[in-house]
Amino acid sequence: MKFVSNGHCFVCGENNPQGLKIRFQVDRQKQTIQTLFTVESIYQGWDGIVHGGILATLLDEAMANLVYELGLNGIAASLEVRFKKPAPILQPLRIFGEIIEVHKKLVKAKSSISKEDGTVLATGMATFVRQGS
Repeated sequence: MKFVSNGHCFVCGENNPQGLKIRFQVDRQKQTIQTLFTVESIYQGWDGIVHGGILATLLDEAMANLVYELGLNGIAASLEVRFKKPAPILQPLRIFGEIIEVHKKLVKAKSSISKEDGTVLATGMATFVRQGS
């Protein structure tokens, strides 16, 4: 399987008119990824609160994007999300991801979403199956 982006990814794609168009900063040496992103009100669940599915999407994207950027060629096999506190809309949120293990056939990663003051709102853990390994 060849990993190619046509720019239509819902989260990071520049060519998706309905997409979030998030830009991540990758630290290849530390194997981390991060960004600040403000979720608009169209993505809320309860009044003033980011929908949980959007939070799960952001956590997943941080990990998947990092796996892609590092050339590890993995497809998500599992995703575990833990919601810690409600995430407010219209406030900058820090999205962070890191690789925690790399094996011949698997990559494990974790991610988090926090407020600017460091309060953790949600965390994610994922396992990716490497393709062509």
